[in-house]
Amino acid sequence: MAHAFGGAKAPAILRNSDLDADAVQQARIDLAACFRMAAKLGLHEGICNHLSFVVPGRDDLFLVNPYGWGFSEITASRLLVCDFHGNVVAGEGVPEATAFFIHARVHKALPRARACFHTHMPNATALAMLEGPPLVWAGQTALKFYGRTVVDEEYGGLALDEAEGDRIAASVGEADVVFMKNHGVMVLGPSIAEAWDDLYYLERACEVQRLAMATGRALKPVPPEMAARTYRQMREGDRESAVLHLESIKRILLQEAPDFAR
Repeated sequence: MAHAFGGAKAPAILRNSDLDADAVQQARIDLAACFRMAAKLGLHEGICNHLSFVVPGRDDLFLVNPYGWGFSEITASRLLVCDFHGNVVAGEGVPEATAFFIHARVHKALPRARACFHTHMPNATALAMLEGPPLVWAGQTALKFYGRTVVDEEYGGLALDEAEGDRIAASVGEADVVFMKNHGVMVLGPSIAEAWDDLYYLERACEVQRLAMATGRALKPVPPEMAARTYRQMREGDRESAVLHLESIKRILLQEAPDFAR
């Protein structure tokens, strides 16, 4: 299913930048932690799917996983640094083709999307395969995303060129979560912690909705006014909660799989 992207090493002038800064190393560790926990929770799919983050201090480079490595194998040092032209600025290997064409075009078109997490996680993807809205706002966890989602109805096959990447980026609008019909989901955020928090809770919200739907009984949506009010309540502490959530998974991984940070 995956296709390697034929990126080339960038000129030395790019490799001799400030990619060893403390903030960049911390971003590597944080992103690697997300890969490992996503694998632990079954949010990945083989060697496909990709998480990326714009390099701190730069607007033209991003961190992304290399082609051919599973989420459970990712370490901080294994992540690639790529530019928007397909050059690998740092790291061994190349990105998977759809990783480049989706993530490079999204990061370029949407500067607010410092983090871009794209997965085929099972419950969210299952809802993206159904007719109609994926989330019906019947569970409290889902209300974290009330007013923050968009549905990309136009499945365009594999993203193997800039045109499809641009189409996906244009579908986002002001949303933070994109349900990509017949495909998967994409979560955008201003930080790794916030993107991870949304990715995790999105799958949980979709899981409980799928379980409720499986009973065959009618769902009971929360009234729109209460849904909006609950969302506002959640947003008040969301950033702090997201940071604490990421710190928690790093503590867990340092006990169970400390090599993620190397």
